[in-house]
Amino acid sequence: MFGVGLPEMAVILVVGIIVFGPDKLPDYARQAGRMLRQLRQFAQSAQNDLRKELGPEFADLKLTDLDPRVAIRKHILDAMDEDDLAEAQKSMMAPRTGGPDLKPGESPPFDAEAT
Repeated sequence: MFGVGLPEMAVILVVGIIVFGPDKLPDYARQAGRMLRQLRQFAQSAQNDLRKELGPEFADLKLTDLDPRVAIRKHILDAMDEDDLAEAQKSMMAPRTGGPDLKPGESPPFDAEAT
């Protein structure tokens, strides 16, 4: 969760004990837990309100669907048939043909004006 491991949690705990003291630390931890719970409830209710306002066709809406990268990927894959997708993958994996073959030890053509 959030990329925080055991060593990081130990450092946070030690800093918390130093800053707040051992007698107030449990109260602050309890308040932080309550605040986190309220934030989750707020986010869930906002998501439910959004689903309700958008109508039944968006009943399965997830907030990750609103990410532009996910939406574009989803629509591109929906537009392509599986046959088209397999054909595109095969054409990308196929070796390139049509250019002049180089003999062993021969360097490719170089255009000094193009670079």
